[in-house]
Amino acid sequence: MIKNGDKLPDASFQLLTEEGMQNLSTDDLFAGKKVVLFAVPGAFTPTCSEAHLPGYVVNADKLKAKGVDSIICLAVNDAFVMNAWGEAQNAEEIMMLADGNGAFTKAIGLDMDTGAFGGIRSQRYSILVDDGVVKQLNVEQPKQFEVSKAEVMLGWV
Repeated sequence: MIKNGDKLPDASFQLLTEEGMQNLSTDDLFAGKKVVLFAVPGAFTPTCSEAHLPGYVVNADKLKAKGVDSIICLAVNDAFVMNAWGEAQNAEEIMMLADGNGAFTKAIGLDMDTGAFGGIRSQRYSILVDDGVVKQLNVEQPKQFEVSKAEVMLGWV
């Protein structure tokens, strides 16, 4: 599993925008930037929709006031689902990023197999990234939601 001080691995992500589908690399997203990345097991799922994403929506201005260039919500879902979820949650300040095949999630060692429920998904976590390097990694224990909250991340930026 990735740890504090590690460089994020090269990966490709998808983002649906008004201009259409964009393929973005790790460098596109993190090079020269201070970024808060948080990952959820799935879009439209209960804790993710009721608490995790809304916490970042509410605290986006506070995070950006502390020098965060972008806030990224990542899930092993497709870009269409991530875009629809972002719209449903009024997440205009959050980049709703798709790790469609889970390659990035697997590369950082934070994947989990949910079996018939949904297959390969991401564990719940948050990372403070500075110029592509992990500064603070907060990984939740299974079925917990404590350390990856926006309010916790505010203390790390």
